[in-house]
Amino acid sequence: MPASSSASASVRRHVLAALVTNEPGVLAQVAGMFAARGFNIDSLVVGRTDNPELSRMTIVVPGDDAVLEQVRKQLQKLVPVVKVVDYHEVPYVERDLVLVTVATGKPREDGQEDGRGATEYREEIASLATLFRAKVVDVAADRLMIELAGEESKLENFIELLKPYGILELARTGVIAMPRGMAPKARVAEEKKTVDAADLPPG
Repeated sequence: MPASSSASASVRRHVLAALVTNEPGVLAQVAGMFAARGFNIDSLVVGRTDNPELSRMTIVVPGDDAVLEQVRKQLQKLVPVVKVVDYHEVPYVERDLVLVTVATGKPREDGQEDGRGATEYREEIASLATLFRAKVVDVAADRLMIELAGEESKLENFIELLKPYGILELARTGVIAMPRGMAPKARVAEEKKTVDAADLPPG
């Protein structure tokens, strides 16, 4: 039993950034590598950079240090990957974004029958959104759409509080991250290609 507890304690959440060439099929190669080797992905986000030839992937991977080391090595072997950065050992900023549509025109899912109508529920949900610094981006007769950006834990807490009202639809972007301005150098895998340092992910 103690060995099992120790093993579970060593499993951590790691955030990696990978700079890749902007060409068709790169995302499929990265996802295929994870699937073929049994690595789990909590989140994978890819987007363009200021260099049209390069894209940036932010990958959230659960696992111990040995798993992370294998992930880094396997990523670096892929031809389109220019550089891999690990944010585990440095202070960094991460953001996730959620759009969630919540019902306001029906009783709460917890079965409360207090006689309130859609207006009262809208005001209650809008007040909750204000507490989390979320934005109401669309209003209809029987629903609200809310936008919230922040760390994963903040989004999860907000979503849990909205569930009793009835979540109609939900979409999340996944995590993006960058090291803080005064942070020391993040751990970087060996670069395979010569590129301008300004084009590389921070760290």
